[in-house]
Amino acid sequence: MKRSPLTRRLTMALATTGLALSACSSPPASTGDTGPLSIWDPYPQFDGGSEWAKVIGKCGAEAGVKIERQAYDTTDLTNKVLLAAQQRTAPNVLVLDNPVVSTLAEAGVLKANQDVGLDASHASPNLLAAGTLGGQTYGVPIGANTLALYYNKAVLDAAGVDPASIKDWASLDAALAKVKAAGKKGITFSAIGTEEGTFQFLPWFWGAGAALTDLSSPDAVSALALWKSWLDKGYAPNSVVGNTQTTSWQEFATGEYAFAENGTWQLQNAKKAGFEYGVIPIPGRTGGTASAPTGGEFVTVPAQDNKDAETKAGRVASCLTSPDKVLATDTALTYVSAVPSVQQQQIAAQPDLAVWVEAVKNAKGRTGDNLGTRYPRISQPLWGALQAALTGSKTPEAALKDAQTAAASAK
Repeated sequence: MKRSPLTRRLTMALATTGLALSACSSPPASTGDTGPLSIWDPYPQFDGGSEWAKVIGKCGAEAGVKIERQAYDTTDLTNKVLLAAQQRTAPNVLVLDNPVVSTLAEAGVLKANQDVGLDASHASPNLLAAGTLGGQTYGVPIGANTLALYYNKAVLDAAGVDPASIKDWASLDAALAKVKAAGKKGITFSAIGTEEGTFQFLPWFWGAGAALTDLSSPDAVSALALWKSWLDKGYAPNSVVGNTQTTSWQEFATGEYAFAENGTWQLQNAKKAGFEYGVIPIPGRTGGTASAPTGGEFVTVPAQDNKDAETKAGRVASCLTSPDKVLATDTALTYVSAVPSVQQQQIAAQPDLAVWVEAVKNAKGRTGDNLGTRYPRISQPLWGALQAALTGSKTPEAALKDAQTAAASAK
């Protein structure tokens, strides 16, 4: 049976997630009264009494529609949406992880903002870039998290290190040398062979001036050589090769390490760690704040055959991401807002968020630079290069050269 263009695009998208379409036809779509609007999101931890659920209810009321919400784990959500789109049963509003936006947009699952009246003008351009593909923008970021360096004040004090002195790679290396000389442990991070490893490497990669279109550039090699030198000098433990962001945090939480690269989501855990901590931005190689990758979700509008439903969904999505609604949601999600004016409200209420707001201002989307659906084909060879170099099976140069060859040939 001949497949439609939409079905072919969905087949390709499903292939990247390890699924396959079980049918090549679709049931007829509804063109009548819109009825209730459905929202799917990746927040199963928030029940009907949460701030997030209350905001959804308010936005439905303002749009004059009843909302039916379903919450799934992030990976499960993407798989379900792809299958639902093929069956013409996609939700009206979809909240999904920002790197997936370009995949679903290219597959024809999502509507461009201009087609449904979704207002993204208040969002920071660097965060919005993750939803831009082919000159069109799909969805609005609801908030963002990113990476920075947590530090243990007692460990740095014992080593005679002032965290304010860390401005570039050289000063960070000098600090780690002092920490080791004082008999303490240096830095922990995640270099696991998954997207988490790539996510944690990107601030150093971008901070060196490297670009994801050339994994084997001298700048890229310098970043991987930096990480490898930390293992060789004993500044970082060999466990980073298998560390997730959770297990690397657990190492830092022992109180034995000077630094940990981790995210906004660990703030509450940091406050419970039992020692005085601080946060500094990840430095670029020659100074300044390195661009770190953004985490967080976009609120999007999937395509429907009912244009009235799409328009109403656009109103609900605009409401969910409006400056007067996102403060409560971002606070609940431990996100830095995508709206600059709301970021200032967050800092006023919680001054220790200032460093995170600065990090988010310098952050960039992994699918940005118009990489779109090419990003997964780049990320996987990159995390493989991290594993190869850090375990010593290849030099940083050879590992990244092989990664570039693999990325360039990936289909």
